[in-house]
Amino acid sequence: MPLKKDNHYQALVARDAGLWLVMPQTFMNASGRAVQMLAGFFKIPAEEILVVHDELDFPPGTARIKQGGGISGHNGLRDISQRLGSHDYWRLRLGVGRPADKDSGADYVLQKPPAEEREAIEGSIARALEVLPLMLEGDAQGAMNKLHGQDKPVVARKAEEKKPEPKKPEAKKAEPPPPPKAEPKVEAKPEGGLKGFFKGLTGSKK
Repeated sequence: MPLKKDNHYQALVARDAGLWLVMPQTFMNASGRAVQMLAGFFKIPAEEILVVHDELDFPPGTARIKQGGGISGHNGLRDISQRLGSHDYWRLRLGVGRPADKDSGADYVLQKPPAEEREAIEGSIARALEVLPLMLEGDAQGAMNKLHGQDKPVVARKAEEKKPEPKKPEAKKAEPPPPPKAEPKVEAKPEGGLKGFFKGLTGSKK
């Protein structure tokens, strides 16, 4: 089914024999807008909607189908659930793996995956498409049994670990200067014509 841009739904849309394919073109946290508008206009209940989304909890190459459940912090699912007023829609969860740094999930899913992971993800999509006819026929359990037994996961990439900076060599403490050498004492001489000369040498003061 070729997708066509539909400004009314703010999505790429295709239709074939009563089956709608919708790819929202909004930000992720507004994904439910297109779903709500189309489902509301054509009176499609949540139980007949299948949402495809990335899943951090599964490694690349894993695909799972389930109905209902939580949103696991996924902003797209949160918006869809809020706009439909229900969590009872079906989900096709495509594993992408979780980064080592748990705080970088948003940036992680926007990165281009390595070739091995990309191949695994594309493989999971292909396997999901193979069981789609079973879903359309109403045999969700048969679709799950077939899909869930064909996983070919790979280990997801890890966030680059920060290497510790090399320790700087400690600066050597400056050695205290040697004590000044004592100047030789000059015994006092009887004052005479050389009186001022000796005082200049010894630094003595009157």
